[in-house]
Amino acid sequence: MAAGVNRKISAASARSHTRRTKQSGPSFNLPSGVFTKILLVLSAGILAWAYQAIQPPLPKTCGSPDGPPVSASRIKLKDGRHLAYKEHGVPLDAAKYKIVFIHGFDSCRHDAVVANALSPEIVEALGVYIVSIDRPGYGESDPNPKRTVQSLPLDIEELADQLGLGSKFYIIGFSMGGQVIWSCLKYIPHRLAGAALLAPVVNYWWPGFPTNLSTEAYYQQLPRDQWALRVSHYAPWLTYWWNTQKWFPSSSAIAHNVDIFSSEDKKLLPQILSATMNHSALVRQQGEYESLHRDLNIGFGTWEFSPMDLDNPFPNNQGSVYLWHGDEDLLVPVSLQRYIAQKLPWVHYHELPGAGHMFPHAPGMSDNIVKALLVGEK
Repeated sequence: MAAGVNRKISAASARSHTRRTKQSGPSFNLPSGVFTKILLVLSAGILAWAYQAIQPPLPKTCGSPDGPPVSASRIKLKDGRHLAYKEHGVPLDAAKYKIVFIHGFDSCRHDAVVANALSPEIVEALGVYIVSIDRPGYGESDPNPKRTVQSLPLDIEELADQLGLGSKFYIIGFSMGGQVIWSCLKYIPHRLAGAALLAPVVNYWWPGFPTNLSTEAYYQQLPRDQWALRVSHYAPWLTYWWNTQKWFPSSSAIAHNVDIFSSEDKKLLPQILSATMNHSALVRQQGEYESLHRDLNIGFGTWEFSPMDLDNPFPNNQGSVYLWHGDEDLLVPVSLQRYIAQKLPWVHYHELPGAGHMFPHAPGMSDNIVKALLVGEK
């Protein structure tokens, strides 16, 4: 009986101790309304931080109070923007052939490889005048926040009119500039005497590609570039953040990763770097978003047309379209260029064995390209 009494006393003591313990500590129970407000404040803070992180900074437009100075020749377009350009070759009033050159990704008007490497003999013998431009947002051309696939061809048409290139002129584009040529063939074919696409960038989402072919070509890229293009295509509002954050590798082209160059390209790199060293700072001076990132969004976004649906702009043989590509190009899979050439039999397709993406810099290539385009010489 004593044992039973002791057990009851112990149990009562334990309950008393528990009550004292519970009562002695502070209470953390918050009213549900307060907890909800805390969650809302935290969520708003996170969303505000995320919004700021994905917003690109305003461009430093050339000639503005906090922007770089203007040193290039420029025209003023109808919408008030300026387009910078550089002239090469014979004087315009003495020229027999007028060419507009469109530079590639992360480049500017000074990187007109065909103009820079063209031999003086060809320039004089044929009477070649070349004008290279800074594409919008690059170099000293004003950014175009309303840029579309169609807008640059219309800019080029305005340039031709203001400079007096005549009713028809030739166009040559390299890499991302080569991709622009498809837009020119779509929107200003009536102004063209001929066109040359040099290793033109391909949009993997263009309608007309067989799914298996475009998918296989897409996965030939480095994983970091696959992700960069996914973002540009599916979430262009994230392009700035993706290519500036430090958690994941960004685009190889932006980071200057040499893994995207073939062995032949690497042999040409010393002369390429030597040619671009003095003006490399000009390329991105107005901001990476309006130059590089918007380039990705436009080039790999949703297009209003597919190049494979284009009609021959020269049905009466009054001009020609040439497409040059290296079969060891690590940036733009040759399989997709072959398919485009197959679908467009009016395109003169030249595939260069052993050549990489930078083949236009190879000795003699500029002469070959220009002679083929202007006088049909093989």
